[in-house]
Amino acid sequence: MINGGHVIIYSRDAEADRMFFRDVLDYPHVDAGGGWLIFKLPPAELAMHPTQGPESHEFYFMCDDVEATMQELTAKGVEFTQPVTDAGWGRLTRFRLPGGSEVGMYEPRHERATDL
Repeated sequence: MINGGHVIIYSRDAEADRMFFRDVLDYPHVDAGGGWLIFKLPPAELAMHPTQGPESHEFYFMCDDVEATMQELTAKGVEFTQPVTDAGWGRLTRFRLPGGSEVGMYEPRHERATDL
C-alpha cells in the first residue's frame, strides 16, 4: 500500500533552493547521489480545492506562530513577499525561495490533520 508522498518544487535554481532548505530551514536530508538532496518534511496534510480553471498545485508551510517564524527566517535573510493576511482558515504570508519562486506559509486556525 502507499506509504508516503514526494513533493516536487520546480526551480530555476534548484541548487540554491536545496541549500536554502539545508542551511536556512535546517531540514534533515539524504543525498540521493551527486548532491541531489531529498528532504524530510515535517508532518503534512493534503486537501482538494475546487477550480473552474486549469489544475494547479501549491505548497504551504505551516507554523505555530507566523510572526515569530517570520522574525526567525528574516534574520536568516529570507525575503517575505506578502504581509500577513487573515484568510479565515489561518494567518497567511508568502516568501521567496532563492531560485525565485514563492511559497506560502500560514498559522492554521483549522483543526490539523497532523494531530490525528
